[in-house]
Amino acid sequence: MSDSHHHSERDAEPAGTERLSGRVLIAVIAAGLTTFAGIVVETSMNITFPTLMAEFEVSTEVVQWMTTGYLLVVATMVPLSSVLVRRFTTRSLFVTAVVLFAAGVVMDAVAPDYAVLLAGRLVQGVGTGIALPLMFNIILHSVPPARLGMMMGVGTAVTAVGPAVGPTFGGVVVSALGWRWIFWILLPVLLVSLLLGLWAIRQGRPTERVGIDVSSVLALAVTFTALVYGLNQAASEGWTSWRTLGPLAVGLIAGALFVLRSRRIAQPLIRLDVFSSVGFRWAVAALFLLQFITLGLSYLLPNQIQDVLGFTALVAGLLVLPGAVVGAIMSPLGGRLLDKLGPTRPVAAGYLAALTALVAFAIVSRSMGAVVIIVIYVAYMLGNGLVAGNTLTLGVRATAGDLSTDANAALNTVQQVAGAFGTAIVTTIVATSQGAFTAGDGDAYVEATRTGTWHAYIALAICGALALASAIGMLRASRSSVPESS
Repeated sequence: MSDSHHHSERDAEPAGTERLSGRVLIAVIAAGLTTFAGIVVETSMNITFPTLMAEFEVSTEVVQWMTTGYLLVVATMVPLSSVLVRRFTTRSLFVTAVVLFAAGVVMDAVAPDYAVLLAGRLVQGVGTGIALPLMFNIILHSVPPARLGMMMGVGTAVTAVGPAVGPTFGGVVVSALGWRWIFWILLPVLLVSLLLGLWAIRQGRPTERVGIDVSSVLALAVTFTALVYGLNQAASEGWTSWRTLGPLAVGLIAGALFVLRSRRIAQPLIRLDVFSSVGFRWAVAALFLLQFITLGLSYLLPNQIQDVLGFTALVAGLLVLPGAVVGAIMSPLGGRLLDKLGPTRPVAAGYLAALTALVAFAIVSRSMGAVVIIVIYVAYMLGNGLVAGNTLTLGVRATAGDLSTDANAALNTVQQVAGAFGTAIVTTIVATSQGAFTAGDGDAYVEATRTGTWHAYIALAICGALALASAIGMLRASRSSVPESS
């Protein structure tokens, strides 16, 4: 590895360089701002759905592709990151991400019809799909080991605050200025991100001629799209219908083809050797479940607050905000604790806190008011903040050094996919309960939503228990192996 800048490669760190350079921090912030913009739009969209459905005359099934379609594009782009980072300079990737995202934003701000609106979201997905793993790659390759936990926490905070700020931001902007302003307001943020990145992002590693295997990309895109489409169909068609089982089968076959293809070719999108590490496999399981729960909750809570408790969208956004803020503060702090105390205490405490909160939700779900929701959600986000970044860090640490970009790509892909699954499955659980009631009876509908929501909390609590078990597996693996080797 020939290197011009000593702070760009972990293995080229001179001993005693534990300072974090200001330039690296700015580079992380630059990539973080574009990622943040992407996540804020993604989560503020949900609030605009009723308005968009009326304005463009589309159904719920169609309008939710604004979020689902976007997530699928991000989920397909993220695995490419491992190859892109090796093939192109960080700087050119960064500029491409910001420019694409900005182009999608302008398309949406002026969209004359739903087709252009959806296309704009998909273009934004390509931008976010490049920017998100890029932020973590900059952290992994430029931050001294003693500060790694904290900076991974900062990176995760960006992805944790976004979903929380989104609904409030969306609610305020839509009610004050109209939905198109959600997009216009982002342009100055993207401009700042671009200027900071151009100044701060330096190239530390030589680029390689790595080919991009198109059939692998297609297989992944089909896998994610078919699985999420199948899960979404389950809400309206039921789990036994061919319209549900067909897409799910197609998704599983495409996924199997992706794995077989990756094993056979010399330059796969993600080198699957990363999965040979036990600690990495446990980290993937824990992170999947955690993200599944977090995005499931970010759908459940606002809808429960609106449909069952009868508050407005804006109030729903504001009630979720305290939890979000706590998660954002806890994430860098959790990373700092990992750097200082090692992984066991912060990680075990975090998963335990998250599980306790989910069990509490399941127990009091049918009778809880606004204050109880705030308190339990804060407890959940406290736990989530302690572990989300640390699970990523431990996952990457569990693999051999040269596989870190692959580990990062795999873990970030898992997060995207889990989020899409979490939303789809929770929606299906609630919709199944709603569908059992006769239309036209308002009280019965509220009762059905209340029951469906309760069932969804029980499902999430079970996931929480499985996440804790996976985390224990990950911690035991990290003790038995020396970090940085498989």
